[in-house]
Amino acid sequence: MNDQKIKVRVTETDMVMEVTVFSKREGSIEVVLGEGVHSVKCELLPTPNGMAYVGSAMGREIVYERSRDEVRADLEIENHDYRDSRRR
Repeated sequence: MNDQKIKVRVTETDMVMEVTVFSKREGSIEVVLGEGVHSVKCELLPTPNGMAYVGSAMGREIVYERSRDEVRADLEIENHDYRDSRRR
C-alpha cells in the first residue's frame, strides 16, 4: 500500500514535518504523526478564510498550508473515474 504523505508546519518551532494522511476530505484532513505504537492521530480543519488547515496534536498547533480550493482540486485528481474517460 502506498501511503500519501503531506508536509505540515509546527507553528511553535516553524519546523516542517512529513505526516501520513489517514483520510482526506474537503472539510477535514486526518493525519498520523509518527509511526508504530507512538503515533498520534490529528484532525486538521480549514481556517475561517479557507487558506489553510489547522489542528492540534499533543498541545502543539500544526498547519497544512494549502487552501480549501487546492485540496478540492487534489481530491478531484485522486478520485478521477477513468471509466468515464474511455472512448465510446
